[in-house]
Amino acid sequence: MKALAENKKAYFDYEILEKFQAGIILIGQEVKAIKTGRISLKGSYVIIKNNELFLIGAHIPPYQPKNAPKDYSPERLRKLLLKKTEIKHLIGKSKEKGLTLVPLKVYTQRAKIKIEFGVAKGKKKADKREAIKKREFKREKERALKE
Repeated sequence: MKALAENKKAYFDYEILEKFQAGIILIGQEVKAIKTGRISLKGSYVIIKNNELFLIGAHIPPYQPKNAPKDYSPERLRKLLLKKTEIKHLIGKSKEKGLTLVPLKVYTQRAKIKIEFGVAKGKKKADKREAIKKREFKREKERALKE
């Protein structure tokens, strides 16, 4: 399982409650671009529309810009593939107040490109400050142990 892209900001901005993995419907040049690591999950999210999941806001630039189709959009909607039972579970979770679906990482699994996303709850500013303090304390502790 080789991680091709990660959304580190999601772990800082959200508290991840559950994680799911799904396949993504892509076109050929998008697969090549992702395998070379040219994907950005920053600012992207997952929505549910007509009992189907879609990835919105993930930026995948064309593999070869001069050969890209004229109508190619790097931030188009991309359908996610999940089992019906998982989709029904996610529909219930997404209707709860304050919960959202956030992509966490893109990786390959047996030559297929998969996306891991989580059911997340937004952190408050105080929670973020606390996380920064813990991280700083951990760094200081490790520095003291090295000396």
